[in-house]
Amino acid sequence: MIKLGVPSKGRLMEKTFDWFARREVHLARTGSDREYAGEVAGIDGVALVLLSAGEIPRELAAGRIHLGVTGTDLIHEKLPLWEQQVEPIAEMGFGHADLVLAVPQGWVDVDLTDDLDAVAAMFRERHGFRLRIATKYHRLVREFLREVGVADYQLVDSQGATEGTVANETAEAIADITSSGETLRANHLKILQDGLILASQATLWRSRVADVNDGERANMRTLLDRLT
Repeated sequence: MIKLGVPSKGRLMEKTFDWFARREVHLARTGSDREYAGEVAGIDGVALVLLSAGEIPRELAAGRIHLGVTGTDLIHEKLPLWEQQVEPIAEMGFGHADLVLAVPQGWVDVDLTDDLDAVAAMFRERHGFRLRIATKYHRLVREFLREVGVADYQLVDSQGATEGTVANETAEAIADITSSGETLRANHLKILQDGLILASQATLWRSRVADVNDGERANMRTLLDRLT
């Protein structure tokens, strides 16, 4: 049986169901909203697994599901060497969000990552500790800052409202997901002109490590022909 993992709640689940339905594969949740059970109609040999979007990268990488729907950002953040573990099958056209680097609007001379690098060096000299960047995306942010040459910083883990950390004085800058930028502007933050770390959207992924027998391989081929 081919196991398909999709987000278990909210607009991401609804849009995923709609995307599959347009391709004549009908996903449905069964039972109450508290139950993580579902069914697939319109194609044989496929089972629905309802998970949080954040769990799907792990399940794909472990080979416990064959296909999964989750954001590009979560795959890249949670799976080191992700290309060896999963492959993208189809971008789904919703769930668009950018992972960006943002600083206070009052930093009028800081518009580029080069400017941030200079400010970070001055900040450490003046305050005796590294400039703090709050984020949930440590791997992606660290790789991006290494590529652009920003060195004098420390990442601060944020699992809540990252945009508020600057106002709360627990960070000097942030790296977070945004779709419109409105929340950043409301918190008096601006995105660096070259501060796009990753453009993300909901994507259908296939596990490279999940075991499949001949029958499952045929079912997978039939399903992917329908979807792509």
